[in-house]
Amino acid sequence: MKVFGLVAATLAVFGAGFVAGQVFHTGSEAQAQGAGGKVFELRTYTAPEGKLNDLVARFRNDTLRIFEKHGMHNVGYWLPTDAPASANTFVYILAHDSRDAATKSWAAFRDDPEWKAVAERTQANGPIVSKVESVFLQATDFSPLK
Repeated sequence: MKVFGLVAATLAVFGAGFVAGQVFHTGSEAQAQGAGGKVFELRTYTAPEGKLNDLVARFRNDTLRIFEKHGMHNVGYWLPTDAPASANTFVYILAHDSRDAATKSWAAFRDDPEWKAVAERTQANGPIVSKVESVFLQATDFSPLK
């Protein structure tokens, strides 16, 4: 039940950011709903015990920039405030121009020599991610973030 609360809170913060006009310009309603339109990806990472700070540092120092390089738009990054998730959970949302664009961006990201070097360097003392969950989201026709 706490995971549901975490997702609901994350989406509420995400929506508020868009309503306030902090993240992206408003696109057309058709684009938001169309099969090829903008999609959002909610990703939740679980870190092994004691590795959450290493994971956060990798995102802060390298990953966000490499995402942008491959057409993935950084929307927001969160850490849960309540235990037990606060000890090992990292949540973020990316925006993609379409599902097809997301697939292509992820493939380019995984093949990027810079990313491979970052991943190797940041996991020199063992893995910093033990589980990844990804959910693609599409704005509704009544969503302020269209």
